[in-house]
Amino acid sequence: MSEPILKAEHLGITFGGLKAVSDFNMTINKGELVGLIGPNGAGKTTVFNLLTGVYQPTEGAFYLDGKKMNGKKTYQVVRAGIARTFQNIRLFKQMTVEENVLVAFNESFTYKMGGAIFRTPRFWKQENDMHAKAIDLLHIFGLEGLANTEAANLPYGAQRKLEIARALATGMKLLLLDEPAAGMNPTETEDLLNCINTIRDRFGIAILLIEHDMSLVMNVCQRIQVLDYGRTIASGLPEEIANNPQVISAYLGADDDTESEEAN
Repeated sequence: MSEPILKAEHLGITFGGLKAVSDFNMTINKGELVGLIGPNGAGKTTVFNLLTGVYQPTEGAFYLDGKKMNGKKTYQVVRAGIARTFQNIRLFKQMTVEENVLVAFNESFTYKMGGAIFRTPRFWKQENDMHAKAIDLLHIFGLEGLANTEAANLPYGAQRKLEIARALATGMKLLLLDEPAAGMNPTETEDLLNCINTIRDRFGIAILLIEHDMSLVMNVCQRIQVLDYGRTIASGLPEEIANNPQVISAYLGADDDTESEEAN
């Protein structure tokens, strides 16, 4: 049996005596789409920050494709194969749509400075290849016609999709989506759901999704794990989670699911 893409074992972090996440365990296999849900402040985004090197765990360990990732810096995590999006969109607003994607290809360029200065055949070949790949990614999200538009001028939903396209350009093994449907209307959310399914089917990558829109979560996720006060309270198939009394009490029956999760 092959190694899971992600394996977290007893992962946790403490801030000044407060355990934000404790004894977090999770495995995700290649091509699997898993949801991570829970009430505001449950620790979901903290888990993402642990998995991407923003925070270093104070307990436990996690592995990407069998390699231990504890102690890695954020850029090292990206190079290893984990990419993410954020609750608050983080694009290079004054760069074009295509340039935002090309930035993520930087590790794919192998020509030297001299090649860039003198515009060698190798330079032009790689530049053309990266341009074609960028347009191909934008096409998945219906953004190819906006390639020369400044990112700041995109509608909100298109900015969300561009952020995902840029993450895909890193060539990751695991994509972390942090509330991608936040602020979207029902039509945009439906479009996003189709895009996520296309990404999984076309690229075969693993996806870990944080989302408050339960309709999206239940329709797109193969498994769901639920956090409350930094601890896992349930894990299973969507229908099992939807009918779990503890999950209903802690989260699904709450009235504040659409609030910001900045407390995480």
